[in-house]
Amino acid sequence: MLLKLFLILCAIVLAVSGGIFGARWTELRYAAERGVLSFPQKLAAQTKRRPMILAGVYGLIFTWSMLTSGVASGADSLGAAILTLLFVLLFQFFLVLCTVTDFEQRVIFDRMLAPFAVLGLVSLPLLGRVFTDHLLAAVLGFAVFLALAFLTHGAIGGGDIKLIAVLGLWLGTDQLLAVAIAGLLLSGLAALVLLAMGRNQKDLSHYTPCFPLAAIVMTMV
Repeated sequence: MLLKLFLILCAIVLAVSGGIFGARWTELRYAAERGVLSFPQKLAAQTKRRPMILAGVYGLIFTWSMLTSGVASGADSLGAAILTLLFVLLFQFFLVLCTVTDFEQRVIFDRMLAPFAVLGLVSLPLLGRVFTDHLLAAVLGFAVFLALAFLTHGAIGGGDIKLIAVLGLWLGTDQLLAVAIAGLLLSGLAALVLLAMGRNQKDLSHYTPCFPLAAIVMTMV
């Protein structure tokens, strides 16, 4: 019981810290690359609510991940369980941040994807993952979504293509395929909902945040 309370406390601290840091990092990227933003007129309102949104989302998923991790269940190899949990939290941190910038301004920054990719590469030997499988997933994911971008006339942007490649580094072929299928299903559902709401074609073509959302859910089941 004490261990679970400690993990919840750690999750709250990390969520608040991650929310503040993530919100500030996002604000700096928006200021540095204002020309790529889709809705610059909404920045003021988004800046106000972003720290609370990030902290709330991080609080939910970090707490869940900690309480369902090997650390909470008393895994035989505590060191390995802690290391795995650390990378799960890092994975979730970057995914949520990329999802938020995509929802807010329809942009995913290379300056965020680069450290995300590096951490994915670092995780492979530390977590005993097969390097070739994860590298293949990154290459195939990039190639397939690049082709989809051409076929859909830009409904999938360059940031989304690179994000899928980074997800391949983290997840490997099997899990990336599962995320792609789940993302496509969520995308279809989102399109139907938007259509029912009478939204225009531009709104219907933008639902790529479904893919990182699917990846986040995968870390929690």
